[in-house]
Amino acid sequence: MSSHQGPTGRAGPAADVGRWFSTATQPAAPPTPGPASLPAPVVPDAAPSAPSTSRPLFRLPAWGPVPDAQYGHRSSPTLLAEAWDLLRGEPTAVLTGAGMSTSSGLPDYRGRDAVPRAPMTFQEFMGSDLARRRYWARSTVGWTQFLRARPNCGHELLARLQAGDLPVTGVITQNVDALHQQAGSRPVVDLHGRLDRVRCMGCDTVSGREALHRRMLSMNPALASRLAELAADAAQAPDGDAEVDRTADFRYPACPLCGGILKPDVVFFGESARREVVREAYALVEEASRLLVLGSSLTVQSGLRFVRAAVKAGTPVVIVNDGPTRGDEQATLRIHGRIEDVLAAWAGS
Repeated sequence: MSSHQGPTGRAGPAADVGRWFSTATQPAAPPTPGPASLPAPVVPDAAPSAPSTSRPLFRLPAWGPVPDAQYGHRSSPTLLAEAWDLLRGEPTAVLTGAGMSTSSGLPDYRGRDAVPRAPMTFQEFMGSDLARRRYWARSTVGWTQFLRARPNCGHELLARLQAGDLPVTGVITQNVDALHQQAGSRPVVDLHGRLDRVRCMGCDTVSGREALHRRMLSMNPALASRLAELAADAAQAPDGDAEVDRTADFRYPACPLCGGILKPDVVFFGESARREVVREAYALVEEASRLLVLGSSLTVQSGLRFVRAAVKAGTPVVIVNDGPTRGDEQATLRIHGRIEDVLAAWAGS
């Protein structure tokens, strides 16, 4: 058990990554009479290649709990045993979502405790200097806190099952925290990328997030001097980042190789997963005779498509989640409950 976990196996809060990706803009207000507005501050070293925009090109539904959903249900031991009998000894592809990491202190986006917020889109990040300044300011404040996250009992139990009676072809995760790898699962396909990497949108060079973190602290000494205070404020404020939101003059660097825009190497809303990554994920599903879904609401098509592909191929699908998923009607067996509890029951079978 991780040193960050309490006696129940649940970790303390690490960082609400969802806040980093909240939209940076509001709908445009009607013009009011008065003197002309001052121009937006210039951000030295920022990549100039993307046009500025006052708001995203489209708005997605807010993150938050599913309205009228029933949370907290627990499937019977009989149903858990039936699911394990279906999976045991069979080559199984595993698809995981945000619910896999909630016990590591990383909040999910649509569970019962999710905080409603409008997600930032790829178009907004690429087209708005304000969005990039706000994203990097938030993530700089939260980065050290995010690194506190450790694999929870669910990650560790899945790796243990893989080494025993569950021959996993691979783990396809929608999470960006690399906790499956830390727990020992192999292979892992990071469908939506990883937060510990940064990609240049100009030359496609990938670099480490930690080096960029140090660079941004050096470029923003005032923020760096208050980093601990701001991190505590972000964790406790009602909206999670009230103080950070006022850092409109935050400076961030361009790519040192080509001057392009640096972006976290994760898939934003409105952006597609990389084709080679999707192909690798499909190969794991095709290799398997079972598909196990853990902690994903399957709200976005990037995860749901693997369930549909498995059903089309006649592959049994077992879904484990607390709360509804878009794949419920297609599941061979639907298990309700906490991931750790279900996997612990299977590990003890």
